[in-house]
Amino acid sequence: LASTAITCFTRGLDLRKRTEDVLCPANCPLWQFYVFGDGIYASLSSICGAAIHRGVITNAGGAVRVQTLPGQENYPAVNANGIQSQALSRWASSFSVTPATKDTALEAVGRSVSTARPSTGKRPKKTPDKKAGNKDCKADIAFLIDGSYNIGQRRFNLQKNFLGKVAVMLGIGIEGPHVGVVQASEHPKIEFYLKNFTAAKEVLFAIKELGFRGGNSNTGKALKHTAQKFFSLENGARKGIPKIIVVFLDGWPSDDLEEAGIVAREFGVNVFIVSVAKPTTEELGMVQDIGFVDKAVCRTNGFFSYQMPTWFGTTKYVKPLVQKLCSHEQMLCSKTCYNSINIGFLIDGSSSVGESNFRLMLDFVSNIAKAFEISDIGSKVAAVQFTYDQRTEFGFTDYVTKEKVLSAIRNIRYMSGGTATGDAISFTVRNVFGPVKDGPNKNFLIVLTDGQSYDDVRGPAAAAQKAGITVFSVGVAWAPLDDLKDMASEPRESHTFFTREFTGLEQMVPDIIRSICKDFLDSKQ
Repeated sequence: LASTAITCFTRGLDLRKRTEDVLCPANCPLWQFYVFGDGIYASLSSICGAAIHRGVITNAGGAVRVQTLPGQENYPAVNANGIQSQALSRWASSFSVTPATKDTALEAVGRSVSTARPSTGKRPKKTPDKKAGNKDCKADIAFLIDGSYNIGQRRFNLQKNFLGKVAVMLGIGIEGPHVGVVQASEHPKIEFYLKNFTAAKEVLFAIKELGFRGGNSNTGKALKHTAQKFFSLENGARKGIPKIIVVFLDGWPSDDLEEAGIVAREFGVNVFIVSVAKPTTEELGMVQDIGFVDKAVCRTNGFFSYQMPTWFGTTKYVKPLVQKLCSHEQMLCSKTCYNSINIGFLIDGSSSVGESNFRLMLDFVSNIAKAFEISDIGSKVAAVQFTYDQRTEFGFTDYVTKEKVLSAIRNIRYMSGGTATGDAISFTVRNVFGPVKDGPNKNFLIVLTDGQSYDDVRGPAAAAQKAGITVFSVGVAWAPLDDLKDMASEPRESHTFFTREFTGLEQMVPDIIRSICKDFLDSKQ
């Protein structure tokens, strides 16, 4: 048998004969090998990778005899000779590798095969469970790939190769990063979701299968669609894990990215732009908005934009990009008004309210609380009821799920008595906000009252604002507008709400939520 020269990445299934002698080149990059199994390898595996793994050759290359074998179940994951093979539950065909006969080796490489390291017969040690993935890289990532005529079929395939390398290096796994892919062209197409695959090899197969769509590069449309639709819990997004969209852009987009960037930030998504082949000076005239990268990225601090000159020779760009995607403390857009605030409700329980109106007040409190992502690492809610006296119904750390918070609100019992709003504000700032004042969340106080306070409200409200708490005042029926304005944060118009009837509280809910989110975003600028 004469040896056939192959590349580092030729797979078992690329060979046609039952037994074939091949010649592996020297200096293949070990970390790029995809090898499945141990001793008997799934035919998806790189032949040279399997040969080094088995100890038949070293990274200096050499001649290898490849024997095609039937498929089998359960190819094990084993670390040997610097290569981590991966587990695979089933594949249709397999192969084994042995040293090629001496004369073939000499004929092929003109030297003895003594550089090869025959298998010692010892079983290499089993490695830790690969399924868990890289636990230090917590991220839910959508790769938004360019499938437009801009990029064309050939560069589209190079883009897929680059994406495959990134996917392998991320360390995808159940407890590590999860990824999905969306293709941007005329209309966006979600190719697969976060929940579809939790192993790198499955993601690689899915990437290999991606077909080129063509059409305009409507990246803005695809980015907005991805930010709104991709990261739902039913599609596999995980609570408390940073959401990331990595946009691959060949050249420039044919639509506007600004609105999509705003939507992504509102949804708490961290947008990265990987731009390849930036527009040349002559082409700039065709670009709708020269500053398109800055409009779309999470922050314009340089961290979220990444440039590659071309799709060729991209291997050296893989690791720096992966390091960025795994730096969860840098994901500044993960924090949104929905998951990063504390809301304290100060509820008037005076006798002028009455039992049935008090229930309407509690419905109002529930409807606001419902809008937020309440968890131990997310937003938190507390409630205090007041008359002349104050009663903490529950503090910020008492309930850390939305269901428990809503149930606690429903179970608040009406006190009945006088109205001392100023004292109640001081009590709440000290006892409810005091324990969380150094925490990461932004603090909001919503004061809900139906009448004149017997004490001064201006001093306590100013002290609350000085302590970093944004105060909203919500008045019903006989609550004097001057009191409400004195309590509210600046600008007072957007922090003061009033309704004649208790039934009018319901209509205010969306406006109050919107104002909270606006305050939150303004505080982050």
